[in-house]
Amino acid sequence: MFTRHVQAIFVFACARVGPDHAQDVVAETFIAAFRSRSRYAPSATSARPWLYGIAANTLRRHHEHETRWLRRFASDSAGVVDDYDRSVDRVDADRAAPKLARAIATLSTDERDVLLMHVLGEMTHAQIADALGIRRGTAKSRLSRGRARLRALLPELIDEPTRDDQS
Repeated sequence: MFTRHVQAIFVFACARVGPDHAQDVVAETFIAAFRSRSRYAPSATSARPWLYGIAANTLRRHHEHETRWLRRFASDSAGVVDDYDRSVDRVDADRAAPKLARAIATLSTDERDVLLMHVLGEMTHAQIADALGIRRGTAKSRLSRGRARLRALLPELIDEPTRDDQS
């Protein structure tokens, strides 16, 4: 289970608290999973939602680290970007990252959990609901609210389909 899911949990934690503290979150997540292994439903098709739920709870205890990481990342100019060594997409992403971090920091913890599980973990509403112990409709509405807030704060980063794209 560790080998199969450690990278996904690390990416989720890293987006929330940065790489240094993400290692602690991942370790705490798998320790908690081991300790509560008797509560894991063997009939579940994947341990991933269960592990994401444990990671989300672990991250709540690291709230101060998350706040500092998002503020630091949002204020960082992302360094000088070398246009010769990076693709155009990477340059655009580097320039957008501080704005995105500031916008993500405005989301509630619940919205942030759901949004990052969906985007980084590629989880469905049902998997997110299972991971967080909430109803599917709640996961869906939190994701919708989080996306709407990001869309309002970052209209230049959101590719909205035009009428031509929809046909």
